[in-house]
Amino acid sequence: MLDYEEFKEIFDEKIFAKSKPDLIRKVAEYPDRYVGLFRPTKPEAKLLQNLLQSNEIRFGDAFEVAIKQYLISVGWQPLPQKIISKEGDALDIDQLLMKDNKVLFIEQKVRDDHDSTKKRGQISNFEKKLEALVDIYGNKVTWGFFYFIDPSLVKNRNFYQPELQKLQDSWGVNLSVSYGQDMFEQLGYPNIWHDIMTNLKKWRHDIPDLPNVNFDTNPKESAEEIKDLPLRIFRKLFDDERIVSQILPVLFPTGETLAILEPYFRGQGTVVANNISRSMTNYLYSQPTHLSSVVNKSNNNAI
Repeated sequence: MLDYEEFKEIFDEKIFAKSKPDLIRKVAEYPDRYVGLFRPTKPEAKLLQNLLQSNEIRFGDAFEVAIKQYLISVGWQPLPQKIISKEGDALDIDQLLMKDNKVLFIEQKVRDDHDSTKKRGQISNFEKKLEALVDIYGNKVTWGFFYFIDPSLVKNRNFYQPELQKLQDSWGVNLSVSYGQDMFEQLGYPNIWHDIMTNLKKWRHDIPDLPNVNFDTNPKESAEEIKDLPLRIFRKLFDDERIVSQILPVLFPTGETLAILEPYFRGQGTVVANNISRSMTNYLYSQPTHLSSVVNKSNNNAI
């Protein structure tokens, strides 16, 4: 089992650790998504919406890591998740583990909300992976689950169940569409689901109600997280007047993060880094006095 701190570390790392650099990258490369008259939201709302959507996607990624760790804790050994089919296709299995010479594989989703076209593609993709695994591991492939973590939505269960039964009859592998605790009960580990629910409730209580788009709330941490983005990303941030006037004041309202980054780029010595440093300085001095004053502190806070 996982104690709460292990669980929290997995979810915080997967969901929040890369949120700032990812948001900066998207703003620099796709500024039209965040600014412009023909949008019903102001830039701050669009930035917040982007973070919320990204966090939803990463929530599923965090669960992949957590469930693997739970299965390892009860004796399953992980196998390489990236495999190549006989046709030469690169396939990525969400969960692939072995115990007592038996192979378990899981295709894992957060919730069963696919429409009619996607659900057929999901089954086709599932069989393609099943075939590749049988080619590699033969009769050792014992269990296969089409698993949805959230048990509150079972939109396509009546479609998936008979389809997986057909595949089970054809391939001779125990296959199941499963929701929430069902999979763990079938595997003989009902306590895992109880542990997941306990940790998840506590983690949800600990996280903020909404993501924070103000990077200057913790400027040293923000600077450390975004400093290694490609130089072209920072160049684009300061070369687009719309970003400078509408987005930077939202992300860096006090300028402290930029003041920490400025000497970092200045110290690199390349032309483009020097230009970025100069752009940061010019931006800070062009803002109200309470922003420009942070430039004088930059050498003390440099990373």
